[in-house]
Order: sequence, then C-alpha cells, then structure tokens
Amino acid sequence: MALVAVGSTANAQLRPIKRYGFEVLETVPQSRENFVQGLQIFEGTLYIGTGLYGVSELLEYNFPSMDLRRKKRLSDDLFGEGVTRFRDQIYQLTYRAQKLLVYDAESLALSQTLPIRTEGWGITHDSKNLIYSDGSANLYFLDPGSGALLRTLPVMLNGRPLARLNELEWIDGKVWANVWQANQIIEINARTGVVESVADLRGLLDPQLREEDTDVLNGIAWDAERKQLWVTGKRWPKIYRIRLIELGASRPQTPAPGRRNTP
Repeated sequence: MALVAVGSTANAQLRPIKRYGFEVLETVPQSRENFVQGLQIFEGTLYIGTGLYGVSELLEYNFPSMDLRRKKRLSDDLFGEGVTRFRDQIYQLTYRAQKLLVYDAESLALSQTLPIRTEGWGITHDSKNLIYSDGSANLYFLDPGSGALLRTLPVMLNGRPLARLNELEWIDGKVWANVWQANQIIEINARTGVVESVADLRGLLDPQLREEDTDVLNGIAWDAERKQLWVTGKRWPKIYRIRLIELGASRPQTPAPGRRNTP
C-alpha cells in the first residue's frame, strides 16, 4: 500500500525560507535542438532526456567536452521527459503514456517498461528509491525494481501546496526541483516536503540568445565529484555552471500560475 508522507511540517513552515540569487561560473555549449526534459551528470557523463513527439531522445555526452557519445530515439508516440541513472540502469519518464522506460546503462538497450499512475515530468533518486514529479504538488517515491509506489510526498511552500514541480535532482540529501515557468529552482526537505530554499534564476539566459522557439528553464544537474551545480533550459544554447548566492531569509509568494504548454 502506498503511503502519504506525514511529517512535522507545522514547525518547519515557521522557519524562514532561504532565498538565493546566482553567479555564472562557467558555460558549455549544447545543441539548440535539445528540448531538455531531464539532465544528470554521472562520473563524467552527461545524460539528457529530450521531449516532443517524434523527436524525443536519450542522449549521452562526455562531460564537459560535450562530445556526443550515444543516443537512443524513443518511438514516435512517446514524449520523453526526465531521466536519471541509478546504478547500472537509466530511467526515462514519458509525459502522458504512463510509462517509465528502463535502459541498460552499458548498452542503452531498453530492458524494461514500468507503469506509472500519472503523467511523468521529472525524476531523480536518493540512492534507494526513485523520485518523480507529475506537474502537481506531489513527489512520488518508487521501488526501482518493480516501479511500485512506496509513498507520496506533498510539497508545501508557506503552508500551501506548490504545484508545477518539474525537473528534479537529489543534492546532499535534499530534492531540488524546477518550478515550471517560474524561473526558479527550489530545495525540498525529502522527509517533510517543506520548501526550505528558493533560488531565483531570472536573467540566466541572455535575452540576445533567445530565438523564436527558445523555451523555459528546465534541467538541473549536480556533479557530485566536483560539487558543481549545472542548469539549462529547453532549446537553450548553453548549460550553465552556477553558484547560488544567499540573499537572506523571507517568505516568498507561491509562483503565479502560467500558461500551460508542455512541461
């Protein structure tokens, strides 16, 4: 039976939320064709999952040289979403097909397809369980072998559910998530679901680099070996290594809902 996580959120919500700005430390180029839905760095390899029907792929790059090593094309009826590598397997979500694709990391051969109950948006893992988002205010913890739902974690900002959780990354015991269309990434307590930090990434992409089909911020990757944070967006020409700069504590407003297109 799947459990809804219940924690001591009342006291946690009273704590001030950390606010961050950012500083760009480094950039690497990427193809503007990449409609980035998922991003992960694993031992010198960058995995990118791309979206849109008919062109979705799983891409594997040497990092940070960005030499394309291998790619796997999804079937035309699947819209690719978030990706994560866990041990010797790579997991890639699909948007509305309620499928979680499982690849052998050595060969990129599709080894299994696991069912999920909702849409798929972003995915990461905590070295034990898979964690995915579906655009709601919930995070879902799955058994990596069977795909069984283990628990559902509601995410709260200022005591209210925070929806549009998208791309995910596990960093030092916390879940970081991109809030779709908000130009923000947030730090979530994986036990209570409380948002502890909000980083404002507005202005990261130079307006002069925007083209007609340039889309929103999406993609968080943590290089655990070098302790580096990288972020990007859909059809952005660069991936950015950033340092978060603490601005102080406050109680930010829940991001205003945006026009829905595709996560």
